[in-house]
Amino acid sequence: MERRDLLKSLVSLPVVGAFGFEWFRKRNHEKYLTENIRNELNISTDTPEYKPVSKDDKLIRIGLIGYGIRGKDLAKAAGFAHPTMIDEWKKGALENKDDDRYEHFLEQDSLNLQIAGVCDIFDTYGRMAQEAGANALRQGTDGKLNQLPKRYLTHQELLADPTIDAVIIAAPDHWHGPISIAAAKAGKHIYCEKPMTWTVEETYEVRKAIKENNVVFQLGHQGRQNESYLKAKEIIAKGVLGKVNLIEVTTNRNDPNGAWVYPIHPDASPQTIDWNQFIGQAPPHEFSLERFFRWRCWWDYSTGLSGDLLTHEYDAMNQIFGLGIPHSAASSGGIYYFKDGRTVPDVLQTVFEYRDLDLSMVYSATLASNLSRGRKIMGHDAYMELDNSVTVYADRGSTRYKEKMDNGIIDPELPIYTYTPGIKNVDAITSPTSQYFAGRGLMYSYRSGRRIDTTHLHIREWLDAIRFGTKTSCNIDVAFEEAMTAHMGTKAYKENRHVYWDPVKEIIV
Repeated sequence: MERRDLLKSLVSLPVVGAFGFEWFRKRNHEKYLTENIRNELNISTDTPEYKPVSKDDKLIRIGLIGYGIRGKDLAKAAGFAHPTMIDEWKKGALENKDDDRYEHFLEQDSLNLQIAGVCDIFDTYGRMAQEAGANALRQGTDGKLNQLPKRYLTHQELLADPTIDAVIIAAPDHWHGPISIAAAKAGKHIYCEKPMTWTVEETYEVRKAIKENNVVFQLGHQGRQNESYLKAKEIIAKGVLGKVNLIEVTTNRNDPNGAWVYPIHPDASPQTIDWNQFIGQAPPHEFSLERFFRWRCWWDYSTGLSGDLLTHEYDAMNQIFGLGIPHSAASSGGIYYFKDGRTVPDVLQTVFEYRDLDLSMVYSATLASNLSRGRKIMGHDAYMELDNSVTVYADRGSTRYKEKMDNGIIDPELPIYTYTPGIKNVDAITSPTSQYFAGRGLMYSYRSGRRIDTTHLHIREWLDAIRFGTKTSCNIDVAFEEAMTAHMGTKAYKENRHVYWDPVKEIIV
């Protein structure tokens, strides 16, 4: 039966016809994709492999600097969860059979490292960091701990310890640069949480220290390990989208944790916190529990939305396109919802122009709405929606796909390509902020059919570079691009003007 005759027959049956037409439309579209488009587009079906760390690999002794929210996650990804965290996971598994956090943690490979020293200026966190570092057996509070790693009261003392090979830095933003510089000069390899620096000036100094002292540097953009980003890069490189001219990336969150209004620990006081050390090179301020635990809300210690969340989105696109530092940046926004004394905006829009690439990247964020807007990459022939999966739709004005759309082979309302790396759901991800990161692919990816923590993969890559001289994906050159891009967005916001990058002098003007 000819297609038009079948459609006439289906239309004559009001209910069945509507259902049948929809079925036929999708079947025809999917049949073409199955038989032709994957071969035509030449998109590979390869997936990254994962080989466990050999027990014969050199033991690396780590110093952990900072055990706040991100410090706990980094320690866990390295294989060292605090016993109370294990208790929480075990309880969750008893209450919900789908809560497999503990199961996945036990399956996480050993990286053959030792947490040899810890440093946190809050006594409770310092003690917890020691207990996590001693929990190599991955047991709860009823289990056995190994010998506690040494606690240092300052990062300078930790860096002076010759038995420590490398450091993981999870301090507040205003300490990233100074600690990285000191660590490099001490000959320690560095994994530094993003963003790389708090100020423009520090950015040059960190790069100089890393290169002069020949240490391995990895910036903490664990999205570099996201399987979907690797597939998106391949698709775009093969011209599936045609000429890309606009990228839209977004951050939407709507809960106190997502807006950095973190809980204040009951143990915290001037007696348990080294306030002067927290302040460091930041402007002096009287003791404040809000500022200590919610430091991301103030420019005095924070890089705001640009450094905290825009950098994730930028780094994803830089990984895919090799964007580099933009030609110019313009920003707008303000403090529109959280009237809690913060100085950083809770709404931000930034436009980056890449003149050499003939494209713009637009970042838009709000911390007071959960509307999911995702990431969109727009080309002349197709557009891509990118989160923890990849979906590509033909554009109605496409040149490449016009004939197939005219012939009804491609339906622009249906995707011409989809890729989801083995994920069925976001198991045991309960908070809105956790769901945000899971959906972005910033919590898990897949290797050899296994779901693996992306931060674990990112730390593993850094350790491999230390052991075998390989290159990290978020090395100092990439980190320099990230830092300068974020600083351009911040400078444009603060000064309410366009700012520009001079690639010859390497300065923001």
